[in-house]
Amino acid sequence: MTQCQLLGLSRSGWYASPVPESGLNQALRGRIDREYTAHPFYGSRRMTAVLRRAGYRVNRKRVSRLMTEMGLQAIYPKPATSTPHPDHQVYPYLLRGVTVTVPDHVWSTDITYIHLPGGFVYLAAILDGYSRKVLAWRLSNPLETRFCLDCLEDALADRQPVIFNTDQGAQFTSLAFSGRLAKAGIQISMDGRGRAHDNIFVERLWRSVKYEEVYPKAYDTLDQAYQGLENYFKFYNDQRPHQALNDRTPAEVYADRLTLP
Repeated sequence: MTQCQLLGLSRSGWYASPVPESGLNQALRGRIDREYTAHPFYGSRRMTAVLRRAGYRVNRKRVSRLMTEMGLQAIYPKPATSTPHPDHQVYPYLLRGVTVTVPDHVWSTDITYIHLPGGFVYLAAILDGYSRKVLAWRLSNPLETRFCLDCLEDALADRQPVIFNTDQGAQFTSLAFSGRLAKAGIQISMDGRGRAHDNIFVERLWRSVKYEEVYPKAYDTLDQAYQGLENYFKFYNDQRPHQALNDRTPAEVYADRLTLP
C-alpha cells in the first residue's frame, strides 16, 4: 500500500496485470500510435496503407479492429471508453467563443495510454488552459473512474477553476466525478462528440509527452513509466519554454495568478 501511495496509484491500479498481447499486435499498436499521434486524420484505410508500406502484412479489418480497441478514429484520438454511459448526464460544451485570459479560468482533462511490454497502462492529466501547466496526473492499469477522481482531488487540493472541461467518457460523466465538480461550484463543460478541437491543449500535451518522453524511453515496467513521467512533467512545467507563452514556462505563467486582483 505504501508503494502505491508513493507512485500515486490505487491498489487496484497497481496489482491488476496488463492484458498480454501477441508480438505482432504490440508492434502494430506501437506503430499505429506513432502514426496517429503525428497524423490524427488517418482512418483505417490510410493507416493500413501506411503499415503495408512499412512492411507489415495486414489487412484493413485487422487495422480497423486495433484502432477501435485503441479508441482511435480519424481526426480525433480518444480512449476506448470515451463513449458516455447511457445512464450518465452529459453536460453542454461551454468554451465555444470563450477566450481564456487568466490562470484557473479553464482546466481540462483527458486520458491516453502508454505501451509496456505486457500490454498498456492509462495516463490521466489535468491541464490549466491558460498557462498549459500540468496540475496533476495519475497512472493506472485498469481504466476506472477512481484514478481520474484521485487526479482531480490532487488538482483541487489548493485551487480550483471556473470551468472544467472533459470529454464524454464514462469516467468523467460518472456521478462521482461530475458530482465532485458540482459540489465545488465548478461549471462543467464537455466536448461535443467527434469535435476535433474542443480539447486541443490536452491533445497537444499528449503529443509532447509521447514524442519527447514515452517513445524515446520505451519503458519496460510500470515503475519506469512512473519515474520517467514524473521527471518529464517537472521538466515540462518548470523548464520547457513555450513559444505560445512568449518562451516562458507553464509554471512561470501559472504563478501570475498570485499577483492578479
